[in-house]
Amino acid sequence: MVGIGLAVAAVPLEAQGISRDEALAGVYPGAQVRSEQVFLTAAQMKQVAAAAGIDVPSPLVARYIASRGGRPVGRAYVDTHIVRTKKESLLISLDADGRLLRIDVTAFLEPPEYRASEPWLRQYRGRELSDDLGLNRAIRPIAGATLTARATNAAARRVLAIDHVLTGEHDQ
Repeated sequence: MVGIGLAVAAVPLEAQGISRDEALAGVYPGAQVRSEQVFLTAAQMKQVAAAAGIDVPSPLVARYIASRGGRPVGRAYVDTHIVRTKKESLLISLDADGRLLRIDVTAFLEPPEYRASEPWLRQYRGRELSDDLGLNRAIRPIAGATLTARATNAAARRVLAIDHVLTGEHDQ
């Protein structure tokens, strides 16, 4: 754990995003949030890949469950992926019904000019997994940061599919 803290401290300030705790408090104000790690089975990974149209790179899923007064208000997932040659970590928060509430960049190690802006990320709010959730469909691309846009959209699709499978809302 100490090594992780040191690695984060060595990251340039522009590469650091909002902390997970800050993001969770902002998206689920006043909620109790617990973290958990889930391991997808091979069958679940196939279901996610089929639903999202994207491979799942790892069976390990980092998830946060938010509740108020004992009632679930949402779930958030960490998706870490390669944009071009370096990593980006997103915290993708969903409401209790599995719709996207917010995408927060918690780490971005590519050059800062390729980072997705907050207004661009806001277009994901209220979205569900569908064929329309794609670049040049419901989602506008980012001029000059195509790889970031593709990686973010893939992460959103992957998280929505994982959530459907884990909450039993997937048809397969």
